[in-house]
Amino acid sequence: MDDGDLHDQNEEEQDQVLGGLFKVLTRSKKTIDNLEDGFLYHKSSTITSQQLLNQRDWDDFEIRASIADCFVTGNWNPDEDAAMQLEDASKDEIDHVDETEENMDPAAIAGRSDEEAAKKRKIDKEKLKSRFNAEYDEANKHYVQLKEELEEQSKLNKSAFEEMDETARLQLEGFRPGLYVRIEFEDVHVEFLQHFDPTRPCIIGGLLTGEQNIGSVQVRVKKHRWYERLLKSRDPLIISCGWRRFQTVVIYSIQDHNMRQRFLKYTPEHMFCQAVFWGPITAQNTGFLAVQSLSRNMKGFRIAATGVVLNLDKAFQVMKKLKLIGHPYRIFKKSAFVKGMFNTVLEVAKFEGGIIRTVSGIRGQIKKALREPAGAFRGTFEDKILMSDIVFLRAWISVPVPHFYTPITDLLLPLNQEWEGMRTVGRLRFEMGLKPPLKMDSFYKPVERRPFNPAPLLIPKTLQKQLPYRLKPKVAKEIKKTGDKLVEKHSAVILEPHESRINRFMEILDTVHMEKVRIERKATAQRVKKHRIEMAALEVQREYGIKKTKKKICRSFSKREQVKLRKALDSVSNSK
Repeated sequence: MDDGDLHDQNEEEQDQVLGGLFKVLTRSKKTIDNLEDGFLYHKSSTITSQQLLNQRDWDDFEIRASIADCFVTGNWNPDEDAAMQLEDASKDEIDHVDETEENMDPAAIAGRSDEEAAKKRKIDKEKLKSRFNAEYDEANKHYVQLKEELEEQSKLNKSAFEEMDETARLQLEGFRPGLYVRIEFEDVHVEFLQHFDPTRPCIIGGLLTGEQNIGSVQVRVKKHRWYERLLKSRDPLIISCGWRRFQTVVIYSIQDHNMRQRFLKYTPEHMFCQAVFWGPITAQNTGFLAVQSLSRNMKGFRIAATGVVLNLDKAFQVMKKLKLIGHPYRIFKKSAFVKGMFNTVLEVAKFEGGIIRTVSGIRGQIKKALREPAGAFRGTFEDKILMSDIVFLRAWISVPVPHFYTPITDLLLPLNQEWEGMRTVGRLRFEMGLKPPLKMDSFYKPVERRPFNPAPLLIPKTLQKQLPYRLKPKVAKEIKKTGDKLVEKHSAVILEPHESRINRFMEILDTVHMEKVRIERKATAQRVKKHRIEMAALEVQREYGIKKTKKKICRSFSKREQVKLRKALDSVSNSK
């Protein structure tokens, strides 16, 4: 039995008739040779697709005709041909109308002419279409109107150019979608022609006038969930956006509640963030994807991130938190000279008016730079600070966008050579066998604390009197000194000449100090006495004013009562 008989037998088995009424149509299963992935099924495993393509003579007309159906101009299968599907849909609508007529009375159908039936079907279809449009096209009236105008214009163009010659039609109408055209390019790199690979097709696209410029592009990006590592700011990324493939350096940020773009060192793991890079101007809402390397030896998932272009605002700034530390070296009442926070006078001038704060919470402000030492400034504070205080400055500075942009030129290289752009710092360290530098300030150090020596508890004498006896401080008994007081009294102490002079000088200073204290106490007593007299006079005046005010108020109240009493008596007399 040959293959033809087997094929006929399969068709007979597929077209089964159930009960003589219904016919079951089953689609024949394609053989392995007719499947798209079965092209090399019966070939040797050592033969590649490139070798097989080279073995065939593609100039032969029969071989070309065998693959003609793979293109748009060929004959497609009935299940895939759009024209056939539209024709089947129109037939189904006619059959549906015929079925509705079969349910009607036969006598009524016989009396109706074909023209009336066709007219009725047309009216029913128009009603159905109008009802459908009223339900679904209410929100897109402008779009529907524009679409109808384009359809009418296309029908008019088709009817006008239908009878014309193809050459004249192309000159007037231009190239229609679906035509094969030949394009000639100028100023093409010679490497592109030398290393051209026919198995790698090139897609031709066009750029608008504004899209040929380079600038700052703001995007919304998210790390792909299958990518192993987080993306780091200032690491190079290879981006495919629109018609461009290029390598650039990306700065990531996130928007705070006050609309500030805060700098991010790494991308979030499961959420979107914003980014900015230096690249070609691209239309908004254009999607893109990013990879870190084009190497084929890369393990794991290659797509690092995906995103969309937001806008092209040049004033877009990414802000980074800055914390500077300084130490006071000269302190006045509520101002101090601070050093160690800045290096030059220009840096101080840039931060004039900035808010500073000490460790103890005393707030201040940067006033003016000092000549010496370099970077020192004068600052004012709410209260007097100490020499042991540390002064902090918390500010925000803008992060510049690196102006790095390199287009991908892998089509200018041979097939056995891969394009390699800027590498990340981690990649360079891995290739050179280097380790990240260790900063000693980043290590944890043992905390060394001084032993705490509590100060003696001092209780005021007024409070000591109110305490119970068991809580009152006990005064230790004085230790009696051994020796006779008469001996100590009559023992002569002979001093050296310089010691006697020092002793005499100290006695003079003590006498002067005691006299000064006596004068100050006397002046203070007089001042207090005078103040008390003034306060007593003020108190007398205040009491006099209070009494006068009270008399005035009481007089007004008494007059008000007399008026009320008089009115009451008048009303009683009038009533009689």
